Amino acid sequence: MASSLSRRLLLRAAASAGPALFTLSLGGRRVLGANDRLDIGIIGVGGRGGANLDAVAGENIVALCDVDEQRLTAAGGRFPAAERFADYRAMLAEAKLDAVVISTPDHHHAPATVRALQRGLHVYCEKPLTHTVAEARLVAKIAAQKGVATQMGTQNHEHPGYLRLVELLRAGAIGQVSDVHVITDRPGTWWPQGIEAPQGGQPVPSDLNWDLWLGPAANRAYDPAYVPFKWRGWWDFGCGAVGDMAIHLADPAFWGLNLAGPVRVSSQGPAPNPDSAPTWMQTTYEFAARGKRGPVKLHWYEGETKAPVGVAADLPMNGSLFVGTQGRIAIAHDGLPRLLPEEQFKDFVPPPPSLLESPGHHRQWIEACKTGSRTGSPFSYAAPFTETVLLGSVAYRAGVPIEYDPATGLVTNDQAANGWLSKEYRKGFEVSESPV
Repeated sequence: MASSLSRRLLLRAAASAGPALFTLSLGGRRVLGANDRLDIGIIGVGGRGGANLDAVAGENIVALCDVDEQRLTAAGGRFPAAERFADYRAMLAEAKLDAVVISTPDHHHAPATVRALQRGLHVYCEKPLTHTVAEARLVAKIAAQKGVATQMGTQNHEHPGYLRLVELLRAGAIGQVSDVHVITDRPGTWWPQGIEAPQGGQPVPSDLNWDLWLGPAANRAYDPAYVPFKWRGWWDFGCGAVGDMAIHLADPAFWGLNLAGPVRVSSQGPAPNPDSAPTWMQTTYEFAARGKRGPVKLHWYEGETKAPVGVAADLPMNGSLFVGTQGRIAIAHDGLPRLLPEEQFKDFVPPPPSLLESPGHHRQWIEACKTGSRTGSPFSYAAPFTETVLLGSVAYRAGVPIEYDPATGLVTNDQAANGWLSKEYRKGFEVSESPV
């Protein structure tokens, strides 16, 4: 009987049962009532992973995975009933799970996410969702097939300031938006970029499984220049500043302006380094008209680059500035939108709130796992967004402006640039549409 019912009907039946909510099985995956607790596996328990673990600790933490034995032991002390793993492939194959939280370096995101999705698990994955453009497309496809609850870890996606900003954009508060300027001070002192890989190597710390840390990346000698966190600037492990902060800062622009479709991307910076991302990069994403919306250029500034005169004064660091035919909107990360010039908008009445307040990024995902409710940054949104953002590095590394068609997933004007859309995987960590 259960196999013939839709997920929606099952959830409706569960809701009508009142406090005594029940659990059913559908297609090998548990369907939970709102009062049930998820069985969650945690992949990456230190740093960002530790914060994510804290945020879901009210559920059943049944499995913990980390390549750092010291971090794994500390997390295991908090959750002594949880199984411990160094290899997430083993965890995903052996542990009985409803959902996973993935907080690894970027190069592990897709290998872990794809394997979890193929097992029908709900997935929360840190940003950027993937390491490459091709991976983003694959993750989107599998997530759509599996119909599970997904969330990319852009914790500020539904910050009150971003909600109000999107409402202003949708209401046409500043008319047609033609340009969006987005800036970050990273990498700066946060992590190194623009340098060559160290040579020779050093002894591997006794508590680190270096081979598993490398995972899908080509084998190389250990060096503290990579671990911890400094991995973000190395092409083999991270996506640089654009893959880190643009996923946060450009999020409301993509959401509020529906930036999609074919895009032309041009990037400037110092001469490309084969090992690491640049110390600065300036990228322009050009989108054609979309319905009633006119063309939009999104300008990205990172590291040592500066915004042009006429923009810099209104553009908050680690924030964005929207330029429209009838004014501007400035917003800082974690801030509230400011309509400019202020004198012009002193009597402006904002549109009534129309976007739902989030119960919290993690709580929203947990509720979606149990009830099928919405998430703010599901992979259906997060994957195309990540795909587009990462084109900034593709254009930079290709050394030419690129024209990208999301319908085919290819650069149409420079065949060589397509080589930067994907990567090679070390044996055992490949990703594909077929289960691995």
